[in-house]
Amino acid sequence: MAFKSGFVSIVGRPNVGKSTLLNKFTGEKIAIMSDKPQTTRNSIRAIDTGDDYQIIYIDTPGIHKPKTKLGDYMVNIAKDSLNEVDLVLFLVEVTDTEPGPGDLFIIEQLKKVRTPVFCLINKIDLVEKDLILPAISAYKELMDFSQIIPISALEDESVEIVKKEIKKILPEGPKYFPEDMITDQPEKVIAAELIREKILELLSDEVPHGVGVEVIMFRKREDKDILDIQANIYCEKGSHKGIVIGKSGKMLKSIGSLSRIEIERLFGTKVFLELWVKVKPDWRNNEFMLKMLGYNK
Repeated sequence: MAFKSGFVSIVGRPNVGKSTLLNKFTGEKIAIMSDKPQTTRNSIRAIDTGDDYQIIYIDTPGIHKPKTKLGDYMVNIAKDSLNEVDLVLFLVEVTDTEPGPGDLFIIEQLKKVRTPVFCLINKIDLVEKDLILPAISAYKELMDFSQIIPISALEDESVEIVKKEIKKILPEGPKYFPEDMITDQPEKVIAAELIREKILELLSDEVPHGVGVEVIMFRKREDKDILDIQANIYCEKGSHKGIVIGKSGKMLKSIGSLSRIEIERLFGTKVFLELWVKVKPDWRNNEFMLKMLGYNK
């Protein structure tokens, strides 16, 4: 049997379940997940290799109307990925009564590319079955999708159905990455994203999107099986710094403790994690800061 391989981009509005789907495809936590929109800031590549296939999934930032240079970067990343892949997975929510402005905007972008597009109608586990067919009909009228598949990104059966259809459309090709490799993200970036995930989980809506994380040291000790990680957490306002640190440093301690557990699980080793909180006003519009944090498109 011929070996098939290719690149698959996952696009959609912020917070429709793209990172959840990506992690389900690979069986590993590659992308951070949160119930807050615009969680993903970079284009994340996850690698799923089988006996006769290799699928490289690209989890893009949610496409939205940007308000900052960081927002511009995120949207450009998502749009650029559409022309560089073998297949696009357009993720929407069945819980919406009808396609909203955000979905319609993305559909207009998808119409401009020649790449095949699957429309995945997500979160079918949250609605009555009689709402699924109207949702399929609504999206069918908007664009000639290669496939429209109702799914729950939380359920293995749904994910396997999608993966089976992806394999059908992939071209014959080489094994781009070693079979034991699950992501091409640098380890420092993964650690920074896991720390940012815990900030998103623990803090209110206003603070997290004004927060950036930079891992300044990522080093394995020579004499012990311990990973030393030091990271800066950047806030845009002094008041946000106080919230991140918390009373008597309790919030920062919680962020560090939960981050350490997640990093240890992923890297399979003990971790010594040190965090510092710094104020960088309006960093999301600062070109130097964006490049320093890896947002350099």
